[in-house]
Amino acid sequence: CSSLIKILIPSSVIYIGKYCFSKCRSLEQISIPSSVKSIGKNAFKGCSSLPQIVIPSSISAIPDYAFSSCSSLAKIELPSSISWIGKGAFEFCNSLAQIEIPFGLTKIGESAFSCCQSLKQITIPSSVASIGNYAFNECSSLVEIEIPSSVASIGNYAFSECSSLEEIEIPSSVTSI
Repeated sequence: CSSLIKILIPSSVIYIGKYCFSKCRSLEQISIPSSVKSIGKNAFKGCSSLPQIVIPSSISAIPDYAFSSCSSLAKIELPSSISWIGKGAFEFCNSLAQIEIPFGLTKIGESAFSCCQSLKQITIPSSVASIGNYAFNECSSLVEIEIPSSVASIGNYAFSECSSLEEIEIPSSVTSI
């Protein structure tokens, strides 16, 4: 799908399958209707020209590698219906500077935002209980992160190689780091 620029998904679609639009490198625009209930793993992986994505509130999770390597992705709108972000979901999204994680999300998966080199700030809501291994690994522009007292575990290498990060306050709720 190297020439595909725009996708209009009809309201009859309820599921976007695994690898469905993976490596559609020219894709610049997609409209996901509220009829879609779930997105498969790697569905948009490598869509390197996609600048933004709006996830409808009918979606409850961002699966593994769903938007991995979408290097032009600068804006993501996540609804409050999202309860977890899977492994590598947004890794290597180099243009992503800021993301607002909605309240209701309980888990940030392994490598979820790893190597998002433009990510400067992230606010984790008080609904999050765990931050996975390598979750923010190599986010070299990350300056500020707030960890709420709801977080009980922070995985290995979660903030490794975040060279701009000056301070993290770990709440007393954290039992595993």
